[in-house]
Amino acid sequence: MPRDIPVGNGEMLVTFDHHYRIRDIYWPRVGMPNHTSGHVQRFGVWVDGAFAWIESPEWSRHLLYKPDTMVTEARLRNDRLGIELMCNDAVDYYSPVYIRRVLVTNLLDRPREARVFFHHDISVGGSPVGDTVNYDPATFGLVHYKDGTYFLINACSERKPGVDQWATGAKRIGEAEGTWRDAEDGQLSRNPIAQGSVDSTVGMNLSLPPKGSARCMYWLLAGNDYATVKGLNEKVLDKTPQRMMDRTEAYWRLWATKEPVTYAPLPEPVRDLFIRSHLILRTQIDSGGAIIAANDSDITHFAGDTYSYMWPRDGALAAHALVLCGQSELSRAFFRFCEQVIEPEGYFLHKYNPSGTLASSWHPWTVDGERVLPIQQDETALVVWALRKHFQVFRDVEFVKKLYNTLVIPPAQWMLAHRDHNGLPKPSWDLWEERRGVHLFTVAATIGALRAAAAFARDMGALDRASEMDEGAERMRGAMMRHMWRPDLDRFARTATLLQDGTYRLDMTLDASAYALFAFDALPASHPAVAAHMAAVRERLWVETPIGGVARYEHDYYHQIERNDIEAVPGNPWVICTLWLAQYEIAAATDVGALQHALRYLDWAIARAAPSGVLAEQYHPHTGAPISVSPLSWSHATVMVVVMQYLLKHAELSGRSSGSVAGLAELGGGAA
Repeated sequence: MPRDIPVGNGEMLVTFDHHYRIRDIYWPRVGMPNHTSGHVQRFGVWVDGAFAWIESPEWSRHLLYKPDTMVTEARLRNDRLGIELMCNDAVDYYSPVYIRRVLVTNLLDRPREARVFFHHDISVGGSPVGDTVNYDPATFGLVHYKDGTYFLINACSERKPGVDQWATGAKRIGEAEGTWRDAEDGQLSRNPIAQGSVDSTVGMNLSLPPKGSARCMYWLLAGNDYATVKGLNEKVLDKTPQRMMDRTEAYWRLWATKEPVTYAPLPEPVRDLFIRSHLILRTQIDSGGAIIAANDSDITHFAGDTYSYMWPRDGALAAHALVLCGQSELSRAFFRFCEQVIEPEGYFLHKYNPSGTLASSWHPWTVDGERVLPIQQDETALVVWALRKHFQVFRDVEFVKKLYNTLVIPPAQWMLAHRDHNGLPKPSWDLWEERRGVHLFTVAATIGALRAAAAFARDMGALDRASEMDEGAERMRGAMMRHMWRPDLDRFARTATLLQDGTYRLDMTLDASAYALFAFDALPASHPAVAAHMAAVRERLWVETPIGGVARYEHDYYHQIERNDIEAVPGNPWVICTLWLAQYEIAAATDVGALQHALRYLDWAIARAAPSGVLAEQYHPHTGAPISVSPLSWSHATVMVVVMQYLLKHAELSGRSSGSVAGLAELGGGAA
């Protein structure tokens, strides 16, 4: 189930499902730990003796954000109950405080009593063992706690602070379903404390005038001890939760629109998806620098694990998007994080927790009894490549000075050493993490990284190192053309396997990731081989259904839907793969008319996005329903890259300014 309308601040992240139920609460890091373990946090309303939880099909729901900010706007209507709810959600931009404003409107022409209930299935630290929840008479709220993690839950109406009703109890122990059942008669038990596997529910009583409205404010805040959460609660009451929400709305609108970008060449829906992608990507970034792939705990039911990790590849490509959008502090934090986790030899392992520790992995350390590196070399290469893109735009010499000896020279030297006798990279895992060999994507990324490292070396006056890296990149490019290009088929191999006689066995499966050829400057977009290969991608990987879009590769098995008509549906359409065609159209365009061909792929992404703007990893080829995790950081980052590259190329071809922070560097002012 996709996670719609996430809200966060880099320290706390709160996600919702499409029923508008909170499903994940992460703190103190984005992605770690999940204090709900993906369980449902219910929200319901009692009025005139009737009750309905928000997941009931009798509710109509419209889940959106306020324009250009990270405050939600959820409208929910229940004609049986005769009420409408207008809800706004935000995580305070500065403090770990989640706030919900609920405006209840009476649709009937008579006065009525309504009660709004908020349920919490919290497992502190991701485990329900040893939890406690108690009513706190000092704050008139509830406190869930264990070890050094405390959550305080409270609310206020226009009449007074503090919850009107509460219940604490057991969950999933014996026949105990949880305190949410206690709410369905409109009256909570007021049980003051529960221990072990526990949950809680609070309620607010509202008087509704005929055809009138009443509101309440609800908040959940986090801290390391009781004194901290009590103090935060006092801060919320002092500032008022509405003022905290207002300041958060203003902050994120300023953050998302701070750069003077000229959007005139683009349709308004493209501009809106760009700003929304900017904000949604921010929800997935930890303040410690880790850019998390996705925070959608439902994927554990399929894979037994989450996407709540930092993959250096995904992170580097998202960092490039942030660079293009002028978010220098976030890109710097990412590179500092990378500096902390890179191996002393100069390469990255599979993926990392947001804390910087090594994450789970399925890459083995031995293959056929021989020791191997459990890596994807493109991850190492793309961090170096993205760092150069950052420097081209921001020219922050003091920042790069230290990283030069940690994130530039050691990885470049390692990549030069990690080559076979032909000059191609030694085998590693591919970007899809499915097969081991010498992959076209990896080769192109490594060429781009070596050229980036050479440019840094020249800047630092190390001309001998620069020459060595340039020579390595050129040799690798030549080897790629000799050994991976098949002129008889007019396309590249996606993977080459080195045989004992020194030749390669080629896997000619068509793969959309060949966009790396031009994206990382291994070859120009105008090169005939690139043009031929991208034409094949467009022709053979386009999903021939009303949904459309581009599959990863021929006969893609991951979450595979169509198993019969593989010619028409080679795999599920992915956002990133579809937008790679847009990147190619932009890179290859020689006039404004040709450039506009890229818009068809942006229009496809707009059609696939949820009404809130959230984009999944991939989509059902026949229904268009989101599949796998949602939102996916990589999807939103690619939207950002495509839009900025479009605007920059339009400015170049038309002779007009793009108005963007990246304009000077991307149009030649800071080229490597």
